[in-house]
Order: sequence, then C-alpha cells, then structure tokens
Amino acid sequence: GVASLPAVPDLAVICTPAATVAGIVGECGEAGIPGVLIVSAGFRETGADGAGLQAEVAAQAARFRGMRIVGPNCLGVIVPQAKLNASFAGPMPKEGQIAFVSQSGALCTSVLDWAAERGVGFSHFISVGNMMDVDFGDIIDYLGRDPQPRAIILYIESITQPRKFMSAARAFTRTFPIGA
Repeated sequence: GVASLPAVPDLAVICTPAATVAGIVGECGEAGIPGVLIVSAGFRETGADGAGLQAEVAAQAARFRGMRIVGPNCLGVIVPQAKLNASFAGPMPKEGQIAFVSQSGALCTSVLDWAAERGVGFSHFISVGNMMDVDFGDIIDYLGRDPQPRAIILYIESITQPRKFMSAARAFTRTFPIGA
C-alpha cells in the first residue's frame, strides 16, 4: 500500500474503480502526499451514487491540510518539459509555450492528435475533469507563476467559482493571453 513506499512522492495518480478512491485518498493523506490526480471515472458525472462517492473523496481529502486534488474523471496532466505524462493519453507531446486546460477528456485526446500531426507543442496539458478541488482559477494561478507558458487555451463547460476565475484570469492576462 501507500504507507510502504520508500519515500513520499509529490503526486499520486489514482486510476482504480470509483468505490476504492476515497480509501486511497485517505492513505495518500496519511502518507503525506500533497498532490493527488484522480483519473478514475464514476463520480458526480454518473448521477446520485457517483456524487455520493465524490463527496466521500472530498471528505477524506478535507482531513489533510494542504492536499490538492485534480479530477476526478479527467484524462490527466502532461508537462513535457518535466517529462511528466500522468495521463492515459498517448505519447508525450512536443514542448512548447502554450498551456491547454480542458474539462473534456475527449477534446483533450483530439487536440493532442491534432497537435502531433502539426508539430504543435505545449508547456502544460491539463484535464481538470469534475474539478472536485482544483479548478480553472487554481490552474491559471499556477500557470501564471511558471515562466514557460506564454498563453493559455481553455475549454470550459462550467465555472464553479466565477470570482476566483476572473481574478486569476485578470492577473495572467496582464502579461499573456488566454483563449477560451
């Protein structure tokens, strides 16, 4: 299990059945893992039962100060410069200066295929899924502190915290553009 790892990783990637995720998030928190990426589906997007499972995950995460969660129900996160492909997408895209952030995993795979055919690179490629914790505002703030992205492209289906989003977007666009 998580407790038997020889060192505490910065990121745990969970891709197990939805019913097991809350317990694994608890194990990650007890081990001191600050970042969790939940690729697993079967949560709020599936109805009342899935929403209950997502609430269980959120309750587990709330026990651990500072734990941040991307997802659930997301394609994952890719950072070519760091050689990080924590996703179920295909090969690593080229490095570039465009950050792509999307709620739609299907759109992510299409954009990755399109970019590979045309030699387009990315600084970051982030699928946010259900945005149980980390949302567009958090991602924009994070990207604004990173020197690599010169622009952000967003695919937005819904914004859960509009003021936080607008604040982050205004700060980033003082220097670089955001396309939505």
